[in-house]
Amino acid sequence: MTGSHVSSVHGNEKPASRKRWRGIFVTGTDTGVGKTVITAAIAAALRSEGRNVGVWKPVQSGGLLGEGITDAERLLRGTGIAERPEQVAPFTFAAPLAPALAAKQAGVNLTMAGLLAAGVPLAERYDALLIEGAGGAAVPLTSDALVADFIAELGVPALIVARCGLGTVNHTLLTAALLRQRGIPVAGVVMNEVDHATSRTDPSTAANAELIERYGSLRVLGRFPWVSGEATMERLVRAVKQHIDISSVRQILENVTNS
Repeated sequence: MTGSHVSSVHGNEKPASRKRWRGIFVTGTDTGVGKTVITAAIAAALRSEGRNVGVWKPVQSGGLLGEGITDAERLLRGTGIAERPEQVAPFTFAAPLAPALAAKQAGVNLTMAGLLAAGVPLAERYDALLIEGAGGAAVPLTSDALVADFIAELGVPALIVARCGLGTVNHTLLTAALLRQRGIPVAGVVMNEVDHATSRTDPSTAANAELIERYGSLRVLGRFPWVSGEATMERLVRAVKQHIDISSVRQILENVTNS
């Protein structure tokens, strides 16, 4: 078995869009920048304040549910949300490939309509969702759409997760440019210490946040520290409260839930 999916997907499905999606899409400057831990941490922090926030991983690849290694399973462990992994990640593929390629290899016709329809149950159960993407904003999602196209279809702002070290300014500004080209508001940037050793020794780390703000007209919400060992809900909430300013995230979610 090379892939699994919950929803039936056909190219002629009527899109479940044009409903008003409530939440923020967490995208990255690349794969492996820590989108899952940041998504879980912010969701956990918001839930610790009594907010009815859920998590959604529309599509994931590189492992199957039940192995404990998928992003959906990590999101649930980090937030304490009582959902089944297949509800959080309706489309899961074993191959470590971009979603469009992983789905094709598994014989699944992944479509925008199918992805949107699969997220409706979660959207109905929560006031807002933190939606984690796959890879970066320019990753092929379906046969004719990138992740950025999906974010635009959802109509939600994007939060960019970026590395701290050398090269992150270029990657972050390019990501923001693509999002803005699609008309997607950028809620901010979270710098993530993906590699603690590099973060300590890379001389560019100290100035990168300021450069991203200056050249990208972006707001850096903070620098998330390296979390060694198990990323428990308590540790993630504490890290957000100490290092990340999520006031703009709160404001966005309050605006969409009150309107």
